Amino acid sequence: MAVDEQSAESNESSRSSQSVEAAAAAMYYRVAPGYNVNVRSGPGTQYRVVRVLPLGAKVPIFCQKPGETVAGPYGTSRIWDNIGVGEYVSDTYVKTGSDGYVAPRCA
Repeated sequence: MAVDEQSAESNESSRSSQSVEAAAAAMYYRVAPGYNVNVRSGPGTQYRVVRVLPLGAKVPIFCQKPGETVAGPYGTSRIWDNIGVGEYVSDTYVKTGSDGYVAPRCA
């Protein structure tokens, strides 16, 4: 095996273990009762809907980033929660108990 291949495998292994660690470290939060929340591919309503959360869903928040300002049941905010790879929901639909960031900022 070439050195470049070993390095690529090592990087892939490192990313996989980081993903597992992030999943284990993520806190889960309830989505606002009575709402089927759109999960979007980016931090704004102009991004495509990738799925819809069912009523009563709980979501992990891996990181958060600023995006489009949205008004929802928990106020008005431009914070968007990353709940999976390429999956974002407006923080205004997630009961985090805070008006600010509760997770690290997404890279």
